[in-house]
Amino acid sequence: MRKGFLIVVSGPSGAGKGTVCSAFLKEHEDVAYSVSATTREPRAGEQEGVNYYFLSRGEFESMIENGELLEWAEVYGNYYGTPLKKIEEKLSKGQDILLEIDTQGALNVQKKFPDGVYVFILPPSIEELAKRLRGRGTDSEEAVERRLAAAAGEIAVAREYTYTIVNDTVEHSVQTLAAIVSAEHARTCNNLEKIDEIIKGA
Repeated sequence: MRKGFLIVVSGPSGAGKGTVCSAFLKEHEDVAYSVSATTREPRAGEQEGVNYYFLSRGEFESMIENGELLEWAEVYGNYYGTPLKKIEEKLSKGQDILLEIDTQGALNVQKKFPDGVYVFILPPSIEELAKRLRGRGTDSEEAVERRLAAAAGEIAVAREYTYTIVNDTVEHSVQTLAAIVSAEHARTCNNLEKIDEIIKGA
């Protein structure tokens, strides 16, 4: 049985990566979603164990000390991280996993999973990014300005990713992400065992 792919999706706050990932997962139920842990407060409608594992700083720091996280980072004053055990279990069973994390975390994951599929979601423009951040109504103007100030640095990191998608529409972005995953499955280096199996049966 082949191992699953780790599909890592990042992008600046407000680029729409969460919306794209949610829509992709609805259309591809065979792909698992990696639920991250965080110390930030839940937003309206977010559920424990569905959107995030919401932890205290003490609980999170204990996971760091025990090596229970694939990666972790402190962003805007809160910890974010990826529990390692569940990812290893699903990949070993051949299941693809979608991991939505910030750029700092993604660069750390690349060191441990160099064969992962790394996808960066870009906004059409900084102006559109600002519009989306203000439009969702979850952050103060001060927080919006802080996120916009950080966006240029985050976007520069897109050069370290395997693929980039300009999120002009969610539908187009989901289609592109699906095409990327399909292409990765079709790469020869990911099908060597199948090639050998067919040759032996000839």
